[in-house]
Amino acid sequence: MEDIALASRRKIAVITTSRADYSHLYWVLRRLQSHPEVDLRLIVSGAHPSPSFGYSLQQILDDGFVVESCIESLLDSDSDVGMAKTIGLTTLGLADVLGQLRPDLLLMIADRYEMLAPACVGTSLRIPMAHIEGGEISEGAIDDAIRNALTKLCHLHFVSTPLAARRVLAMGEEKWRVTHAGAPSLDHLNTSTLLDKPSIEASLGIDLTQPPVVVSFHPVTLSRQSDDEVKVLFDALGEFDGPYIFCFPNADTGHQVIIECAQALCETDKRHRLFTNLGPIPYWSLLKHASFMIGNSSSGIMETPSLALPCINVGMRQQGRERAKNIIDVAADSRSIRQAMEQAQSTAFRESLVGMLNPYGDGHASERIVDVLTTVPLNDALIQKKALPLAFNESEGLTGFTQLS
Repeated sequence: MEDIALASRRKIAVITTSRADYSHLYWVLRRLQSHPEVDLRLIVSGAHPSPSFGYSLQQILDDGFVVESCIESLLDSDSDVGMAKTIGLTTLGLADVLGQLRPDLLLMIADRYEMLAPACVGTSLRIPMAHIEGGEISEGAIDDAIRNALTKLCHLHFVSTPLAARRVLAMGEEKWRVTHAGAPSLDHLNTSTLLDKPSIEASLGIDLTQPPVVVSFHPVTLSRQSDDEVKVLFDALGEFDGPYIFCFPNADTGHQVIIECAQALCETDKRHRLFTNLGPIPYWSLLKHASFMIGNSSSGIMETPSLALPCINVGMRQQGRERAKNIIDVAADSRSIRQAMEQAQSTAFRESLVGMLNPYGDGHASERIVDVLTTVPLNDALIQKKALPLAFNESEGLTGFTQLS
């Protein structure tokens, strides 16, 4: 009887490849795990099994999730060729896993380059696919093109903002496929129990007497000279008091120089710390007690507004993303960065953020996502995407294209 009941449940596979997307997926996974009509299958790959990036697979296991399959595919070569080969290795591994598993739905998130692998395999195997956080823009990284490719390959879309929804619709997706859910990472503030100050200090071995500056900086993957932005950022940090809590960069080309710069700065002051993998709860808890955040991470753009935390966004990586008023955009030059750091610390700027809203959601995204995943009809209409009709005015050339509603 138990086997029959299991067979009747909706088999939903979810893939996670990094600590960042796991933090976003956490409450979606929790709700799927506890849903009586869902057979959750979690697939882990990318940086999760890598000791160099903190072996975040252990965090997933400690959180009580059962891992269906762990695919070793990350080439830690710090090169663009290594990134391309990682996509290939992940594709080979997933072809076997998904070919045997044949889930009813495959869920993926955001814009990591590894996500091209499940999207291509799922397409080949005719598996309906859902994507979280499409329709956003990050012009300074290859993530932007990957995100748009995932939108066209997937069949259901859970977007963070109304503007993102309009962009997905403008790509020709049918309205019933698009749900404005919000960013699921924000659900931690409503649902997770964050650590108080003494607990953070004990857990991380840090002193929060002076609120730290959280630094989260990743390679600028669209630039051939991404090291230039790293140099000017750390020059500016070296002239400021801190203390700094550095988050490990993503497993993208150019990560090693960021790690080395952070390690060198940590050697100059014992208050500075570099963490390979903080985990979702310690990370959010730390943000609540931070002075401000600086870097070029989407976390700064999407998550700090919920805490009214000043965030300095450096350089080109996040160009085009929607912003709340706590974001201070600066060019990648040391003087501008230092001026922004002074502004972020000012009482007047902090007071101006009181009561601000986060455009990326209200912290209930996982509920909306799971509701759609568990109720959408699993039929031919889901897998067969329709091309919406276009009107064309020949006298206007390419500018004459408009989508018919």
